[in-house]
Amino acid sequence: MDAFKNYLKNAVYSSYNERLELSREEWQNQVKESSVRLQWDPDHDPFGNKLERRAIQIGLRNQFIKSFAQEDIILIENISDFVKEQHQFVLNDDLDNLTIPEEKPLLLDDFDLNRKLRLNEN
Repeated sequence: MDAFKNYLKNAVYSSYNERLELSREEWQNQVKESSVRLQWDPDHDPFGNKLERRAIQIGLRNQFIKSFAQEDIILIENISDFVKEQHQFVLNDDLDNLTIPEEKPLLLDDFDLNRKLRLNEN
């Protein structure tokens, strides 16, 4: 979680919005200098339909992609067979047998970071 929080603390939104509380020029300069970009995209249901809730998307480059690859990855596991099995449940409209992770909204123990990410907004 420390590495993930570090990415978020260093992230710059990939598109400009007045709610960022900085000028467009300041934002453009931050984007040029940043090695972490973030945006909120629509989440999707098992059939690929867009949902109202948002999913965070984070892009890494420069030193952050290096630390991700060399220090932050804990485990890489091949789950291809599991995904194929789960996909069959979706194709057969058998969502009762679909294994999905338990999800809960992200809320960090850092007030300023939650504010930056707009996690405390409805």
